[in-house]
Amino acid sequence: MEFNHLDPIGDPEDESRRRFRNHKLRRGVYILPSAFTVANLLCGYYAVLATLEGNVTDLDNASRAIGLAILFDSFDGRIARAMGTTSSFGREFDSLADVISFGIAPAFLAYAWGVRANVSGTFLENVHLVQLGWLVGFFFLVCCAWRLARFNIQGMAPGGNRFFVGMPTPAAAGMIAATVHFFQNPIQDVRLSILWLLVVASLGGLMSSTWRHYSFKDIQWTKRRPSLAVVLLGGLLAAIWFFSRQTLFAIAVAYTVHGVIYQVIRFARRRVASRPA
Repeated sequence: MEFNHLDPIGDPEDESRRRFRNHKLRRGVYILPSAFTVANLLCGYYAVLATLEGNVTDLDNASRAIGLAILFDSFDGRIARAMGTTSSFGREFDSLADVISFGIAPAFLAYAWGVRANVSGTFLENVHLVQLGWLVGFFFLVCCAWRLARFNIQGMAPGGNRFFVGMPTPAAAGMIAATVHFFQNPIQDVRLSILWLLVVASLGGLMSSTWRHYSFKDIQWTKRRPSLAVVLLGGLLAAIWFFSRQTLFAIAVAYTVHGVIYQVIRFARRRVASRPA
């Protein structure tokens, strides 16, 4: 049987076109989850602009904006799942917003707060602190994008949704923002700047690692809880409201450290289990 060369049968490209015509993309998005993602993106954009201003108040405002971006980011996914409106578009849109809010914005903030105030000719000529700050900030950004891409493909750690693989990008960005919010005044000591860059690089390494971090996704918020839990939650919110600097910094440090401690415990258990009886 002879086929004309214009016959679409067997042509993968024409087949894909027919499928596209038969399954047209909907002309619209789910408004409520996307609105929270846009708010997340707006906070990240504002954080970058505030960081460029460079004074103490603007740097603190940038850290607050990153904190609000974390809040909005936690809402959009939960609302989408609760409403049954999860979609591939929403997931990709959220990841792109996260690159801005939890990658670019904290990298800018970390450099401006921890390095830029140390621009002094003698030291820069010898050690190139500024170039090191650029490199560490870029490393943090790459690790953030790497972490988001891996999560979109692999999802949560095997065995349920209790643990993330690697430190979540909002937590790493939150550690930088909480530190700036707590100490406020930019670093003006070279040794502290180097220590700060080590911290930022470590956060990038935790994001790209396979170390597990608790996700809090197994907590059933609609389930009945003891009255004490409500009191503790109210006390935490009050502490954040009245003592935001100390409370947020303590929470950020605790979450960062817990992933390292959990990995050490897992490693120790594996060593014990692998020993011959």
